[in-house]
Amino acid sequence: MHGGILAAPPTGDLWAALSAAPLPVAEASAWVTVPSCGAVVTFTGTARDHAPGRPDVHRLEYEAYEGPAVARLESLGRELRLRWPDLGRVALLHRTGAVALRDAAVVVAVSSPHRSAAFEAARFGIDELKRTAPIWKREFWAGGQSWGLEAQVPSPVGTGGDA
Repeated sequence: MHGGILAAPPTGDLWAALSAAPLPVAEASAWVTVPSCGAVVTFTGTARDHAPGRPDVHRLEYEAYEGPAVARLESLGRELRLRWPDLGRVALLHRTGAVALRDAAVVVAVSSPHRSAAFEAARFGIDELKRTAPIWKREFWAGGQSWGLEAQVPSPVGTGGDA
């Protein structure tokens, strides 16, 4: 769901979504928790007050090419499962629109029977999401506004590259 309150899917093991509403961080972490998994790792990326050469950032805005962005998140969920077959559930959520300082812009949550796979999958998940999803950030700071400095051309999930 893009515009309203974001709710977890009633079935399945992947929650991939964009939302203009605040991201449900606690709900994502709770949703990935399943009885077969003893490890849950949740990464939350929040809006911060600076970027290189841009002090006093006071707001971010995200734009996404919605259909392809959600498809990319779903593809990333499948790739995570291929690389870590024992994963329980995966949540890949990203904000669109205006994001205030300290608000969550992105959430990657995974569960796994063991912590090493959960940490590795969450790290790969956020790195690939930032590297491949057609989602762009605009920063507003004391000296002006502009698109994020690390904007990248989206590429297929799992094809390499450092994030």
